Amino acid sequence: MNNYSHLLVGVDLSPESAQIIERARQISRNHNARLTLVHVLEPLTFAYGGDIPMDLTEVQTQLQAQADEQLKQLAKRTQISEDDCQLLIGQPAAELHQLAAQQGCDLIVVGSHGRQGLALLLGSTANGVLHGANCDVLAVRVNEAD
Repeated sequence: MNNYSHLLVGVDLSPESAQIIERARQISRNHNARLTLVHVLEPLTFAYGGDIPMDLTEVQTQLQAQADEQLKQLAKRTQISEDDCQLLIGQPAAELHQLAAQQGCDLIVVGSHGRQGLALLLGSTANGVLHGANCDVLAVRVNEAD
């Protein structure tokens, strides 16, 4: 088994994010590894493209501010330093791959909801991260909140 030195933990800021962080924290403690928490916010232009004839800059700025605050609150609740948190804008799998390479991470930890059927065929963020990563990837099965 590899001796991990730097874990990159991708979270979606859902209530289940704490489960992913706890699993990553266990691995981090076992390997005396650094842990970096990251959330990737997709630009509204990814979702709507050029279909909406309006400037979405203000809405995007508000979404970024909200995500940044949620990430800080999650870090505080899970006792992770804000210095070890990053908010990125882009496509989640691509951004996680790039950040992992830039920071020399040797394990990316993400959550998996274990979807089946059509959702599985279409893929997920966890699947996107797995395919294309230059390091190990751990998909943590989360128990969704009721």
